[in-house]
Amino acid sequence: MIQLWEKALKSMDVLDIGLIKLASAIFALFVITIWPAAMIWVNSVNPWYFLVAFVIVAARPVYRAYLK
Repeated sequence: MIQLWEKALKSMDVLDIGLIKLASAIFALFVITIWPAAMIWVNSVNPWYFLVAFVIVAARPVYRAYLK
């Protein structure tokens, strides 16, 4: 299973990875739109929590790609 995953990743380029990220974001917006409970939760959470989560999640890839 891991070997299949590694082979698939090696055949992707930067555009493919970017499109996967965009598709994930669009799917998250779709889920929030069709699931009212998710929309209520998103609206009730402080937006700064999402920013903090973004920084935590993005820190390692940014470090590895640009600073290392």
